[in-house]
Amino acid sequence: MDAQRFLAEFGHIANAPGGVSQLRALILNLAVSGKLVPQQLGESSNSFIEKVERERAKQIQLGAFKKNKKLLEDVINPPWQIPSSWKWVRLAELCSFSAGRTPSRKEGKYWNTGNYPWFSIADLVHGAVIHHSSESISQVARDEVFKSAPVEAGTLLMSFKLSIGKLSVLGVDAYHNEAIIAIYPFATILKDYFFKCLNGFDLNAGNKAAIKGNTLNQDSISNILVALPPEEEIPRIVAKVDELMALCDQMEAQQKDQQTLRSLTRTTVFRSLSEAQSPKELSDAWLRVQREATELLDSPESITSYKGAILDLAMSGQLLKPQDKASTTGKALLETILSARIAWSKKVEGQEQKETQTMLKKIRTQKLNLPESTLPEHWTWGSFLQIAQAVVDCHNKTAPYVSNGIHLIRTTDIRNGRMDLKNTRKISEETYAFWSRRMPPKSGDVFFTREAPMGEAAIVPEGDKVCLGQRTMLVRLFPEYFNNQFLLYAIQSPSFQLRMVEGAIGMTVKHLRVGGVEDLLVPVPPKSEQDRIVELIDQLFERCDQLAMQLEKKLTLASNLAKAGVEAITGIRNEEEEEALKPPKTELIAKLRLANSPNNKEQAPLAAILARHQGEMSAGDLWQRYGGEIDAFYAQLKQEVGKGWIAEPAIAEMRETEAG
Repeated sequence: MDAQRFLAEFGHIANAPGGVSQLRALILNLAVSGKLVPQQLGESSNSFIEKVERERAKQIQLGAFKKNKKLLEDVINPPWQIPSSWKWVRLAELCSFSAGRTPSRKEGKYWNTGNYPWFSIADLVHGAVIHHSSESISQVARDEVFKSAPVEAGTLLMSFKLSIGKLSVLGVDAYHNEAIIAIYPFATILKDYFFKCLNGFDLNAGNKAAIKGNTLNQDSISNILVALPPEEEIPRIVAKVDELMALCDQMEAQQKDQQTLRSLTRTTVFRSLSEAQSPKELSDAWLRVQREATELLDSPESITSYKGAILDLAMSGQLLKPQDKASTTGKALLETILSARIAWSKKVEGQEQKETQTMLKKIRTQKLNLPESTLPEHWTWGSFLQIAQAVVDCHNKTAPYVSNGIHLIRTTDIRNGRMDLKNTRKISEETYAFWSRRMPPKSGDVFFTREAPMGEAAIVPEGDKVCLGQRTMLVRLFPEYFNNQFLLYAIQSPSFQLRMVEGAIGMTVKHLRVGGVEDLLVPVPPKSEQDRIVELIDQLFERCDQLAMQLEKKLTLASNLAKAGVEAITGIRNEEEEEALKPPKTELIAKLRLANSPNNKEQAPLAAILARHQGEMSAGDLWQRYGGEIDAFYAQLKQEVGKGWIAEPAIAEMRETEAG
């Protein structure tokens, strides 16, 4: 199959969502089923198997490894048909393998001396020769833990925990952790076949351990079924795989260039909306969006960008028509809010009176740097302090949790303008009374996150009792003077987010101080214009959501057609019943963030890893770099969270991921 025929027959698959990945899978399916290159008369795998078996027996006799007594011999119901010159065999009949180790993280003498590279799964690059690891071990670790020479450069490595089937070749002598196996084929030519084609086989088949997590064990690795071609055919297969994979690389690069061009066009068009200086410029920009909608709005990300353009347009006053203009001004509104706050301070007592007095004092001394962005002449800029009835910080300690109780809203519970109450931690009434003593939240309040992540916001829903979690703040407005949905849209606008990031602090994890949140600026139009802007945004977003649903259906249909095409070509189809039994590929998705850096004398290996990687990574990545069993990892994580070195993470969970 030459490249031109490949393009002619399968180009339509490449243009579907994930199409190039489908093509890569197709190439491997064809390669390992004997359909990628023609067979030659007189070639047979029998003599090759005998050659491999002699080498295997020799190594067993020399004590290089032990024979696996659980190796299955008979191949019943092979996964697919292969040429008569090929044969199904088990992986352990073709190679030996060994896993690595992770020296104790509590022993500083073992780590990061630069003596020997040490690889984790996160360091593997699939299909590449790897030279650089993120960590190294010492001579002491070599002598006391590994007690052997490093794995030699040129050795094939494969991940078999969490991320199964990452294949890399070592470019240096190195060690690796126990989630990686080093593969030693009994025939040199098999190394290229494994490196290029091993992912074409089902690495999870019959693997009960994978049901508990994406993990293989020694027995399941040994019993992976491999279709073995004649020795003479392997170089032809590898060469053709290389040729067609290079073609996929070209397709991917072309698609990336097209996406970059579309993104640039989209940015230019959307910017012309928000930066229009006259009604005619604005009208022309809208017409261009309408005219080029198919090209501009071709992905979920593009619709998100379009929503951002709408928000920036709204926050510059350009969504409104002349008849929407109010007779009053934003400046007058701020004066009205100030008067209302003073009146409120005279009515309340106790803690609320303290809050009002503190607010008034802060406003008198507040110094603001106004943005250069142009607003309508009757609008003004206002800080969170100026527009709010009160701005209150949380009680910045970890609350004691209970199984049932009041929702504690952490930063992970606020995303994309919504407060998700499905997975919240719970606190008791007593804890709530103390944690909310400054100001108990009520429906309509706006919660704002100042760290991990910074700049998310949501409105407290009606009928739910909630409490501020760590790194969150409450903004309470006078509802008769300021629309809370307008504030939420202002916070979500790209222009606000950019200003916020510019004012953030922190070398590793960007965040805002309490005073930084109080100084954040939003446009202040008269209340009637706020209400009208919210109404217009809601209408436009509803259309965006309808378009997103149509686009999702279109992309799903294209993806399904591509899958059907691959199934028709290869003859390999996963029945629904088989899919139900097949364990999903999963990954840990909790985000972990550095809170307080421990000193060198404190045993905090996870915090140390986070500190070397910008203070944040997924739990899955951190586990890969830490090494060891999952239970030991979470025990160490719990300890470091309790010490305050790592910020309290979201509830650890697993999610299904795309295969490949």
